[in-house]
Amino acid sequence: METKTFMAIGGHVGDMELTVGGVLSTLSLSGYRIVTVALTAGEKGNPPHLTTDEYRKQKIGEAAAFATMLGGISEVLPYDDGLLPVDDTVKFQVADLIRKYKPVRIFTHWQNSFHKDHKACNQIVKDAQFYAALPGFRRELPPHYAGGPYYAENWEDATDFQPYALYKIPREGFELWQKAIQTQWFAINSKDFKYYEYYCSLKAARGKLARSDYAEAFDLDPHHKTIVIDTQKL
Repeated sequence: METKTFMAIGGHVGDMELTVGGVLSTLSLSGYRIVTVALTAGEKGNPPHLTTDEYRKQKIGEAAAFATMLGGISEVLPYDDGLLPVDDTVKFQVADLIRKYKPVRIFTHWQNSFHKDHKACNQIVKDAQFYAALPGFRRELPPHYAGGPYYAENWEDATDFQPYALYKIPREGFELWQKAIQTQWFAINSKDFKYYEYYCSLKAARGKLARSDYAEAFDLDPHHKTIVIDTQKL
């Protein structure tokens, strides 16, 4: 039986590692394959001692290091941080990755954000999911439908976000994430925002609501929130 794959697609290296990292770590411990995709490296958050080009190389390495710790794969597309275009070139690149890795579910950014790359990523992923699924879009690889998207909880994407679904994260999944997130320089060393502390606390708080040690929250599109009740099983 083919191993199920889960794919997390973010605007920058580090976005999905922070927000979905606990779920990805837990899934990896359960034997599933993890693929992270960053549409930009996020290089313009460079520390003073590195140029943006140097930091881009570092960020690509950080993406690979995180994925490797989960036994997974990372992909970083060559777009400039802050200038992510929303066009069919990007959408078909992402669609091709969906067809290549065949994820059963996609995680990505919520639609509302004060970061333009996050909003762009949301639009790109939804159209890429559509392009990947339809046989009428003829590409090198056959079509594949990926479930979701599930939209990750992110302090930069908070407007109108509703924590509709909670994914439980057991302690061992959280501890693997704690180790893996150390690969992300900005998450540990940023002077602008305490990323590591914030997401540790958020996962713990969501865990209490999920009656678990830790959890991560996700929103869904309205058409995925339909509840079907079988009246014969009430």
